[in-house]
Order: sequence, then structure tokens, then C-alpha cells
Amino acid sequence: MTYKIGIVGLGVMGHNLALNMERNGFPVAGYDLDAVKTKAFLEGPGAGKNIIGVDSPAALMAALEKPRRILLMVPADAPVDSAITQLKPLLEPGDILMDGGNSFFLDTERRNKALEVEGFNYIGTGVSGGEEGALWGPSIMPGGQRQAWEATAPIFRAIAAKAEDGQPCVEYIGPRGAGHYVKMVHNGIEYGDMQLIAEIYDILHRGLGLSSRELHTIFAEWNTGELKSYLIEITADIFEKIDAETGRPVVDLILDEAQQKGTGKWTSQNALDVSAPIPTINAAVESRILSGLKAQRVTASRVIRGPKPEYKGNRARLIDAARQALYASKITSYAQGLGLLKIASEDYQYNLNLGEIAKIWRAGCIIRACLLGDIMSAYARDPALTNLLLDETFRAAVESRQGAWRFVVQTAVGMGIPALALSASLAYFDAYRSERLPANLIQAQRDYFGAHTYRRVDREGTFHTEWN
Repeated sequence: MTYKIGIVGLGVMGHNLALNMERNGFPVAGYDLDAVKTKAFLEGPGAGKNIIGVDSPAALMAALEKPRRILLMVPADAPVDSAITQLKPLLEPGDILMDGGNSFFLDTERRNKALEVEGFNYIGTGVSGGEEGALWGPSIMPGGQRQAWEATAPIFRAIAAKAEDGQPCVEYIGPRGAGHYVKMVHNGIEYGDMQLIAEIYDILHRGLGLSSRELHTIFAEWNTGELKSYLIEITADIFEKIDAETGRPVVDLILDEAQQKGTGKWTSQNALDVSAPIPTINAAVESRILSGLKAQRVTASRVIRGPKPEYKGNRARLIDAARQALYASKITSYAQGLGLLKIASEDYQYNLNLGEIAKIWRAGCIIRACLLGDIMSAYARDPALTNLLLDETFRAAVESRQGAWRFVVQTAVGMGIPALALSASLAYFDAYRSERLPANLIQAQRDYFGAHTYRRVDREGTFHTEWN
């Protein structure tokens, strides 16, 4: 028999996707450079399934129906290029290579263009949801040639997560590197979400003195309302987990150094390239970098004085305000990420549909949240919406929480608890709603020391002043 799809790379993500595809009626041929890994998969999770393992790229090609569909699940960067180099001599016109890893979108652009010249199709697709999502239904963001999407859509639609309305969380994103670009920004929003939650935790734990047990109760309750989301759900679960050996909450035993794989940093770097303001995401990236300065922070904590993080006010007020501040900050974070997508769509000619992107993030992915349904509705009301904060529903939601939001940021500052992302979110909101910003002074300074000129508010043209 011939197999519907080939998977190169049978690590956890690769073999879970293989199991997902086979379960949904698509026989899989798998190949891995590590023959031991292939054997372990076929004798373990893949045993008794309509999945075969092959021992060479040539055998993989021979096993697949035409046009061949081959999904690469290998580490980003050089391993992807290496896999393409091995497979390309065996491809025939119309065959489709797909990269399901976290590749940088400009690498995907390069690969897509080079393969297209030779008559091959190339899809770069974001796959979000981790190991569990790969097995039971991820959010999938494919970009590349439209005909390649149409040839792979039945598989992707079958294996994708299903939202509450039954719709699969996958859709064609756009040409070339569009899929990996959207996945990159998805991860940037994820960084922002996680940092906002961490800062609220810090305020409630260090500032208010709440125990992990109390935090579990609060976050579990929050997950029944407007903040309902995967990240709030797992945060509540984390607070409940007790270390069997010490009897202490596991979260209290984890070293406070957050790692990162780079997608959040890419988002920040690219936002600077296309001139899109994303201060919440930037703050999240910087906070992870700051967390890595553990030895320096330990030293500084012993010699630099600051206020004691202790809140003496009404506890219930701060807890409720924290909920409102988190929701308002989350909205502004999404507004920034979607604003970046809008600008990049024009710069890279991706023609992104932001409502469709919100739709496929509703289930399967790490940032899935009930908020995304409201975002879908906002873009349905106005497909050309410039910024989420200009939508009447979201504008009202943020405006009504302003008092609580400002109170939380002021309280954190007063206690000396860092709130980089919460503060950046509020500052973005205030900057975006300001008709006039102090950039006029910056332009005056630039003209003073460099004769860079400026424009005036009362007449057209470009002007320079002799300041001395």
C-alpha cells in the first residue's frame, strides 16, 4: 500500500503527530536519522497502528502516494536545511515538503522561494499545543503555496483541535513564510501572557502574602470568568501541586530563572524592523533575560535598599483589582500582537486575515482563551479594524477597568515589586489614547544637535531652527 504522508523526525512531537494522523485515517510512513528512535516508536506507541518506519529517504519516497506530502519535524535552523538537502534529489515536481518546527520566518521565505523555482511546494507551518496538542489536536498555522495547502488541508483539518463550535483550528495563513510569522507572533503573545500572570502572582504572593493554596483557589475562580484560558487553568493547577519529598508547593522550589527558545526575542526584533510597538511582549522578553541574572540579583538584593514588599490595605480590593488589571493588560497585549500582524501583513504582502487567525487560536494552542471569541467578533464587525482598542466592546472593557489597573501598577511600584509587563501594558494604553506625546521635544533635540529638521503643527513643510 501507499501511505498518505511521511514524517521525518520521530521525536515526541513527530511521533505524536503521526499517531494523530493515523487515528484520523491517514496512514503514515516515518523516518528518523536515529534508527533506534524509529524502532522504539514502532515497538511502543506506534505498535499495531497503520504506521511504518523506513530506513532511508529513498524508502520514504517509495512508500508515499503522489504527489508526496512530507512533514519535517526536526530542530530549526541547520537540521531543516540538511533534511531538505537529503530529500530534494528524490522529489518530483508537485511534491510538498512541510516544516512543522519553530523555524524563523525568513528562513522559511528563503526555502519556499528556492524550492518553488525547482517545481516543488513548500509549507512552513506553525504547530502550537505542545506534546498533548500534537497527539490530540493542535492549532495549525500553514503558509506557502495555496495549491500545497489545498493538497494537505484534509489531513490538517482532521488532526487540528476543534473549537467549541466544531470548527478545526487550522486555516491557510498566506504565502511563503506567513505561517511561521504568525506562529512567531503567537509565541510573542504567549510570552506576554505568561509574564503578566507571573507579575500578578508576585504581587499577590510576595506583596499580599497569599499561600499557594489560596492562589490556587483564586486562579481557579478566575478561570470561570472573563480570564478563562489555558494559561490561567494550568496556573491554578501549578499552585496546587505539592512536592512529595518536602511537602512544599512545587512552584516554591523552582529556581527563578526563566528559559527561552528565541521565538519571543524574534518577535521583539522583527517588531523593531517593521516599526510596530509591542511593549508588553518586549517587557516579557526582557524580564526573562533579567531572571537569568540570578547571581547578580542575589548580590544586589544584599546591598541595594528598597521598600519592603508588604501590602497593608484591603486584601479583597487588591485581589479583585488584580483580576481586572490582568484582563485589561491581556487585551492590550493582544492589541499589540495583532497590530504587529497587521503592519507585517502589509510589509511582507501576506494578506493576513486577523479574524481567521483569532479563530484558529481558540483551541489547541497555548494562548487559547475565551477572549479570542470576542476578538473574532471584533474583526467580523470591522475587518479593517486598525487596533483592538478601537473596537467598542474592547474599548469599554479596558476603560471600565482603568481604575483597578492603575491601582495595581501603583501598588506594585509602591511595594518595590517589578511589574515590567503590567506597567508597559498600561503605558501603551495611555500612549495610544494620547493625542499629543512629548515627541515634539525629541524632534527639537534632534534638530538642535544634528539639524535633522522637524515638521510644524501650524503649517506644511520641513523646518530647521538655529538654536544657538
